[in-house]
Amino acid sequence: MTEPSPAVAAAIDGELRLLDPVVRASAELLVSLLHAEFSEIGTSGRLWNRDSIIAALTAADAPSPGPLTASRMQGVQLCTDFVHLTFDTESKGLHSHRSSLWRRTEDGWLLYFHQATPYVDDPFAEI
Repeated sequence: MTEPSPAVAAAIDGELRLLDPVVRASAELLVSLLHAEFSEIGTSGRLWNRDSIIAALTAADAPSPGPLTASRMQGVQLCTDFVHLTFDTESKGLHSHRSSLWRRTEDGWLLYFHQATPYVDDPFAEI
């Protein structure tokens, strides 16, 4: 398997950091990884922007996520300033297909858009 381009590697590194519970609990670290125009469609279908997701993740009563396992992460550089990543996650028995757009800025690669779609883990499903 070939090594990812530096842009794809940077996006993967950022994505893996965002899966870290320590990062997810820190408004400062989240701001450093999320683009000012960030938006997300969550597993519930809820729409999020940067401020609302940071508030939800860092609230004193935020639910503690279980270990989050990522698999099948791959990416492609769409143009000079955008990388598209796809991967799957599993946490507490919930499986999600995920898609992220990372945008190059003066501050580095920042998550611009994210979508998560829950799915039933079916070993016979088509890939």
